[in-house]
Amino acid sequence: MVKEKNQSGLYIVATPIGNLNDLSSRAIEILKQADLIAVENTQIFRHLGIDVPSQKLLHVTEHNTPRQTPKILAIAREGIAALTSDAGTPAISDPGSRIVETAHIENIPVFAIPGPSALSASISISGFSGDTHFLGFLPRRTNDRKKLIQTTARTAKTLVVYENPSRLTRTLTEIANWLNDPVTVVCRELTKLHEETIRNNASVLANQLNSPRGECTIVINSSNWPENNDLEEASVYMQEMHRAGAKRAAAASEAARRFSIERKLAYSLWPD
Repeated sequence: MVKEKNQSGLYIVATPIGNLNDLSSRAIEILKQADLIAVENTQIFRHLGIDVPSQKLLHVTEHNTPRQTPKILAIAREGIAALTSDAGTPAISDPGSRIVETAHIENIPVFAIPGPSALSASISISGFSGDTHFLGFLPRRTNDRKKLIQTTARTAKTLVVYENPSRLTRTLTEIANWLNDPVTVVCRELTKLHEETIRNNASVLANQLNSPRGECTIVINSSNWPENNDLEEASVYMQEMHRAGAKRAAAASEAARRFSIERKLAYSLWPD
């Protein structure tokens, strides 16, 4: 059987997030055929058991991505350039997305070699359904985290967050406080020997997971946020302020503060 010749372009190659058997035969084929492989950890191929000449490897990090992007795309125009990651699917909450975006802008074909992803794996074992919003790693500032989580939870039924184990307890506690202690799933070490998936209310998990190891994925059932009672009470308040002759903007600001909802949402509750 003659192997199909692959087109020139940029290939986004997923690698295992733990279990090495998850590497697809197509991914192996592309990595062997590639004229250039862009990766953060060049030792990954030794772990995968793939012999890749060092001259085909290009070290890419968050800091050197702008400098390395032209080199990658120069190869992709005429040959095969592969973008891979230490684990999982590249360009998801990682600087590889900037390389992909530039390829599109320069009309260079981009191909997906799909495979393992902590994002899709964690959603599939959470038991939650409905619109899902991926938040990646949360902002550093507390107020920014709260705003992002609460605002997104108003329109999405499931939220997914990547988190470092050292910050897991803090993040679960915040989720419990900000979203009325929703049912949450924490996945860690997916597909590895010590894989663990725990589902419970966020406050219970915060007390239970004291010293986890490995990168964690948090899946949150946000379908009950905000509680209907909060909106009903805010709506009643806005109607009362309307009858009292209050100004809409001032009433919306106060409703947002009282009922912990967005000012824009409170503003929309003003009677016509």
